[in-house]
Amino acid sequence: MKKKIAILGSTGSIGTQALEVIKAHPDQLQVEILTAHCNADLLIKQAIEYQPNTVVIGNDKLYSKVKDALASYDIKVFAGEDSISQIVESDEIDVVLAAIVGFAGLKSTVKAIEAKKTIALANKETMVVAGQLVNQLAKENAVNILPVDSEHSAIFQCLAGEFHNPVEKIYLTASGGPFRGKNREFLSTVKKEDALKHPNWEMGQKITIDSATLINKGLEVIEAKWLFGLEPEQIDIIIHPQSIIHSLVQFQDGSLKAQLGLPDMKLPIQYALTYPFRLKTDSERFNFLNYPNLSFEKPDMETFRGLGLAFEAMKRKGNIPCVLNAANEVVVNAFLQHKIGFLQMTDVIENCMQKINYIENPSLEDYILTDKVTRILAKELL
Repeated sequence: MKKKIAILGSTGSIGTQALEVIKAHPDQLQVEILTAHCNADLLIKQAIEYQPNTVVIGNDKLYSKVKDALASYDIKVFAGEDSISQIVESDEIDVVLAAIVGFAGLKSTVKAIEAKKTIALANKETMVVAGQLVNQLAKENAVNILPVDSEHSAIFQCLAGEFHNPVEKIYLTASGGPFRGKNREFLSTVKKEDALKHPNWEMGQKITIDSATLINKGLEVIEAKWLFGLEPEQIDIIIHPQSIIHSLVQFQDGSLKAQLGLPDMKLPIQYALTYPFRLKTDSERFNFLNYPNLSFEKPDMETFRGLGLAFEAMKRKGNIPCVLNAANEVVVNAFLQHKIGFLQMTDVIENCMQKINYIENPSLEDYILTDKVTRILAKELL
């Protein structure tokens, strides 16, 4: 039986690579639904090539364009953000790949969980913002959440067959981004073009900037806490410039398990879509002789202050991770538009974390309100 896949955010970096994975395994995987926010041209192209049952364009103003372009095909077309949340309830879907970037992906992921769909989670912000709520819903609906982030997929793979063995600690690896080893004086002058030059990974603009500030690693720390049921002191970060070891798990007997491979997001995407099976790929194989030296460093949390703010948010819990995420989305967008300096991004985030009212046990409505008021404050602070 083919698994029928809904890709939420099909025109982004994860979505486009997921389609390549599906194309390589036509006997096992099938595209059922594609959604995009505003990249109508690419969504139309994808729909014609992959012939899904349904496509949804989030921007209502682009509905006619998509509808007219697909009029001669047997493809249903809907529009609007609410349609994206509703379409995941379709009985035809087996797996929902949640690849919408940022807070915008939360509502549709929650709806997919309530519809009892298996979730391949690429939208880390869902767990960062509302991990406690998402875990509760997943438990109530007996839904599996399979991580797509390379680091969390690595941990998940290391835990296979070890679910009865307590985890002592996990180590999330980080490349260090394009500014590894640089000081604050250097960072005070960097521009968007510099920050988008990631040394190892090809990703979307938002996550690439997050990797440059190391905020991305901080978000991953919070995500890991909820995905694997860990306490803050059980999570550590280590800089690994080669990006070959994707993460490690340390057990109570002192042994370590690591997942290794070349930097290629298609592997964790495929593993999430085909779990528990590993399907053959033609991807390049790792050769130890090409990497005779794998190095490791301690992260510089004084220079890259966003990482420390993420640990603080994780420890404070409640709606503070939501504040961190919302403020970060605002400042990253501002940085990409040359409206704020690289170092000033963390200043705004910290200010928001101090000023937004704390809620200990937020509801979904509380998260939505927190996100809204944080964005207003962050924009005022720019």
